[in-house]
Amino acid sequence: MGKVIAVASGKGGTGKTTTVAAVSSCLAALGHRTLCVDFDCEMKNLDLSICMSDFAVTDYMDIVNKQLDLMEACHESPKIPGLFFLGAPTAHTPDWSDAEAIKEMFDEIRGEFAYCLIDSPSGIGTGFRLAHSVADMSIIVTHGELPAVRDAQLAASAARDMGVSDIRLLVNRLLRKNFAYMQGTIDDMIDTVCARLLGVVPEDNSVFMALHDNTPLVLYKKRHSIYEFLDVSRRIAGEEVPLRLR
Repeated sequence: MGKVIAVASGKGGTGKTTTVAAVSSCLAALGHRTLCVDFDCEMKNLDLSICMSDFAVTDYMDIVNKQLDLMEACHESPKIPGLFFLGAPTAHTPDWSDAEAIKEMFDEIRGEFAYCLIDSPSGIGTGFRLAHSVADMSIIVTHGELPAVRDAQLAASAARDMGVSDIRLLVNRLLRKNFAYMQGTIDDMIDTVCARLLGVVPEDNSVFMALHDNTPLVLYKKRHSIYEFLDVSRRIAGEEVPLRLR
């Protein structure tokens, strides 16, 4: 059975959606059939990050409402074989009345895919809780700023309250000069968030350039941070991969 992973952040601007796109792409490139689901109905941008805007015509509520079968609603990337996308609805924001149907959908997803990454909405509202109600693992994405770290702590606690036991921390958009200024360390963040470290990804302008070049980061010619995202993907797949601390 496949693994469902909710990717969350306490606040916006941490690179959560970029993380979902990059890690999903890397898992597919490693040979794992992977689905990424946009669960952020209000601020949906995952289709842009994986360069599949032309395929954002169906959404997961089409499955929940029995209008389409799972594989009719999912679309495979034309650029990355094995990577599939399922969009967020526009006209309807799911609530707890949809919870049982959403659980059934993810049970079916586990049978079709090795991995499914959910781009959970920022914050710890209904979308966050619905995503974590079906998740086997939660990845909390944050960066070094104090508000983001505090919100990551709240998100990790909320995920734990939802019954998710495997909670990981991904430190994204790292600028070491900021840590030096704050006299903080990665260990301090781990202690604050109370989650096992999954990876450390440096700030990388290639993310911006790849997005505006309509190229998945994993295929972009200058892709420094993709190596860290690849390491994260390998760790998710069970490999022992040392951290690249640069």
